[in-house]
Amino acid sequence: MMRPRVSFAMQASKTRHVFDDAALARLDACCEVLSRVPIEDFEAPEAREQLAKTDVLVTGWGCGYIGSDVLRMAPGLKLIAHAAGTVKYMVDPAVYDAGVSVCHAAEANAVPVAEYTLAAIIFANKRVFELRDCYQADHSRKSSWKLMDEPIGNYRRTVGLIGASRIGRRVASMLELLDVDVLLADPFVTQDDPVTKQARLVDLETLLKQSDIVSLHAPALPSTHHMLSRRQFRLMRDGATFINTARGMLVDEDALLDELESGRIHAIIDVTHPEIPDDDSRFYTLPNVFLTPHVAGAAGTERLRLGEMAVAEVERFAKGQPLEYAIEPELLERLA
Repeated sequence: MMRPRVSFAMQASKTRHVFDDAALARLDACCEVLSRVPIEDFEAPEAREQLAKTDVLVTGWGCGYIGSDVLRMAPGLKLIAHAAGTVKYMVDPAVYDAGVSVCHAAEANAVPVAEYTLAAIIFANKRVFELRDCYQADHSRKSSWKLMDEPIGNYRRTVGLIGASRIGRRVASMLELLDVDVLLADPFVTQDDPVTKQARLVDLETLLKQSDIVSLHAPALPSTHHMLSRRQFRLMRDGATFINTARGMLVDEDALLDELESGRIHAIIDVTHPEIPDDDSRFYTLPNVFLTPHVAGAAGTERLRLGEMAVAEVERFAKGQPLEYAIEPELLERLA
């Protein structure tokens, strides 16, 4: 049996560290790698020539849209192994109609997002960012000590998770390390779901009213657009912190910013809509906002997990084994 022929399709500038020498050696052992140089433009003549021979397309950040045109250029394509998270913005339904299998490494990308969220929860409950500002402004530490006498810290606090996504579930598991109460709001979760052993299932309104931390982990769908708006943010208790590592479009950001400007709540924001806020956005200037540039996901050497997961799937494919992280077409729209 001929070994599957593999091509890469991604932007090299965005995918450093995804595949190290060990991962590439594993691919060489089970497949014929047509080129280690990734395709960045499907329309380029050399790309067309390579796609005509390709059985497996290993994709990543910056990959072009894979629709009917690409399928015609790659008539032998049997597997798209995505070495990153969601594929719903790059894979056309025609891919499934053509009998091509699709898998992703979203489980690997969930690890650093969950780690970021856990760190954010611990720092937020401890009021670390505010204490840093107090210390910088008052070296005598009088203001710091005053804040430390408030009911801050992580002991017996309540953390609310919105969405039992793979990241939300991983965060719920990590929170077992802390002495906190965990609430979960997700309309698709039932009481017999294993996650209810780690988090108490409640409705969204109850979660917002009772939580010291509200962490968003819902998927970006038409039905979740602005799922958190003015009414929801007003339900949050005074001094609570809102964390968003999901998608900016889930949040009515004007409503959030107005609530933040009142000083009543705090926020740790890793994602916004648009992806980069306007230069005059209040996200940059409000003292009770900790803003990061969409860094919760895999960065640096954390990206190695993505490549390793994609390679493992290609190895299974080459051996005729079932894929572990296959994406069924009916689930494509519900993915984050």
